[in-house]
Amino acid sequence: MHARDLYFVIPTYRLRDVGETVEAYDEHFWRNGHAPTIIVFDDSSPAAYEKYYGMLEQTRTRHDVYYVGPREKEQFTAYLSQRLRDKRLDGLVKNLFRPSYGGNRNFTLMYTLGGLVVSSDDDMRPYALMEDSLESLDDGEISRGRLHRAGKNGYVRKSFDIVGSFLDVLGKTAADVPENYETGEVLLDTTMDLETNTSRGMSRENSLRLRKGEIRLDAVVKMAQTFRSGTNDIDALDFAEMFLENGDQVDPDELNELYVLVNFRPAVTKLNWRMDCGVAGYDNAFGLPPFFPTRLRFEDYIYRLWVRQDGVAAAHVDAAQNHTKSNYMRNPVAAEIFNEEVANLLKRKIQATVSRVEELGIAFDYDGQVTAEDAKEILDKVVAMYGRALEAADRAATPQRADALRLFAANLQKAFYAFEVDFFQQNLLRIVDDVVSVIKGSIELWPTLVEICYFQKDRMGLPRIKVNNKRRS
Repeated sequence: MHARDLYFVIPTYRLRDVGETVEAYDEHFWRNGHAPTIIVFDDSSPAAYEKYYGMLEQTRTRHDVYYVGPREKEQFTAYLSQRLRDKRLDGLVKNLFRPSYGGNRNFTLMYTLGGLVVSSDDDMRPYALMEDSLESLDDGEISRGRLHRAGKNGYVRKSFDIVGSFLDVLGKTAADVPENYETGEVLLDTTMDLETNTSRGMSRENSLRLRKGEIRLDAVVKMAQTFRSGTNDIDALDFAEMFLENGDQVDPDELNELYVLVNFRPAVTKLNWRMDCGVAGYDNAFGLPPFFPTRLRFEDYIYRLWVRQDGVAAAHVDAAQNHTKSNYMRNPVAAEIFNEEVANLLKRKIQATVSRVEELGIAFDYDGQVTAEDAKEILDKVVAMYGRALEAADRAATPQRADALRLFAANLQKAFYAFEVDFFQQNLLRIVDDVVSVIKGSIELWPTLVEICYFQKDRMGLPRIKVNNKRRS
């Protein structure tokens, strides 16, 4: 592998703030002796580009930084349309790469074809929060972490060689990973159902445990991830529970509890229900499946299903990063709960109907139907939280806390269509049907687009610009 084939990508829709992320990781790579090609993939509107791109040019880095924004993305999709020569496919192409969590990441897959790619979200940082007195892990335990009140003592920042940890495993067989890696079938979380990534209830401590099982020695590690501190993939419902429990908290979006790692060890598994694309790396030498092009924050779920095929493995590497949870341009907690519940429904339906797994995708038979029981199961959970929020408001110690709780309850009621079962089911069906049709069409077209982009990338390159920023000496 040549140095040019190692990429570090930052998918973002917050161009105003991404410069800080670029500088932090650029400095981290230099200190650890790495020089990946750094590319920012921006989902901003043309108006936001005009307003904030100059801030990216004000960064100071040791390495070149490249940018793929609204103009470059338009050139890219126009090229695909020209090559396909079928206007009927333009809608599918636009859906695959539309502004969304999954659409933006699909650009990263095309632009890094033929290489290894490490991806971090714009609110990640290249260090982890670790307890200042490490504890030994139990047999079969891969990681352990606890919630700490923000700003309190008991934890420190610790930095790891992120790129070096990914290079240890990506594209290598299970037989060739370092000897300190545990091997097994799948990781289990003590507080979550990892198959759908849904919480079993609010808990202040959790562990990842490795279930023993066969893993082929020739299985290639196609995807990997670091461990994560900060919020550690916390459910929106759990985030809301933290707000209800903290009698002093007024802003439900404020993060007053931090997930701090106690200890961790690397592992290679046959399955990986813990996939976290915000801190992930991929072997993209021959192409990978598309992310689900959706705004519902389950774009990476396809990889949890795809990795189950023979000859493919996943890994948790010997490093960790921190999630800072930026609230800038983030949906309110009530809206996040709605998105998460719809995504969890889709995960269950898709997983139950997977019929085929291929090199560049999967197939499933779910047709988008939503039953009254599906809708009621979601509403019962949310209505219970709504009631607890109003009860907490009645006993709040301050008027500000009471007002915040009542506003949160009102936002929940608004987000879930006033808890009217028939109306909620009707709108849920509309949303799910649209998402399913887009996902199926996208997966079917993807292999053709990979073939087009693979040769064009080597022949002419894909549209991007070099950021005219200052060099750090």
